[in-house]
Amino acid sequence: MKKLFLGLGLVAGTFAFAQTSPTFGVKAGLNISSISDDGYEDAKSKAGFYGGLFMNAPLSEQFSIQPEVLYSQYGAKTVDTYSSALGSVRNSASVNLDYVTVPVMFQFHATPAFYLEAGPEFGFLVGAKAKGDTTVTPSGGSSETSAYSTDIKDNITKFNMGAGLGIGFNFTPNLGINARYVAGFTDINKQNDGEDGTTSVENDNNKNRNNTFQVGLSYKF
Repeated sequence: MKKLFLGLGLVAGTFAFAQTSPTFGVKAGLNISSISDDGYEDAKSKAGFYGGLFMNAPLSEQFSIQPEVLYSQYGAKTVDTYSSALGSVRNSASVNLDYVTVPVMFQFHATPAFYLEAGPEFGFLVGAKAKGDTTVTPSGGSSETSAYSTDIKDNITKFNMGAGLGIGFNFTPNLGINARYVAGFTDINKQNDGEDGTTSVENDNNKNRNNTFQVGLSYKF
């Protein structure tokens, strides 16, 4: 809870630094997310969605600060195909991590329309699931598929932190496009206390971090 107040406090604190009245808007777009490969060597990038609200507060003629509150889908997927005594087997699985994120971007406006940005992102987990299916195709027979979906929220840390670096271009004073890469700093695997009082870590002590590339549109009111 303290971390949530920290993120929201940074949003509220930007009003104190604004030189002129801030503007507000909405933004949405595509996430191409992945999980660092410690224990996920075969993982591929997964597409997801992000969307939410932002406030842009000018600090000077060339600098501004933009806190955001977004719903953002992170995770990764794997696809594995091999042959067995049963026939051809195809396993497809994905880890779906849903966050409320609070990026706080410091923007440098090289021109009135073009800007660079960088800053921290604070994420708060709201959902986590592992989904997948296995398809077995016997030689000369028809395929059979079985699927599963498991809630893994108890195995994932509730707080995620990263840093974003991006660029943007405003087509008009209201409409713009933005691309951003967010590199995770925190391990997504939760540490659990065992029955014997010792501390254990899920996923065989692997340390995994969220990484995502975002591209989308923004609209200022």
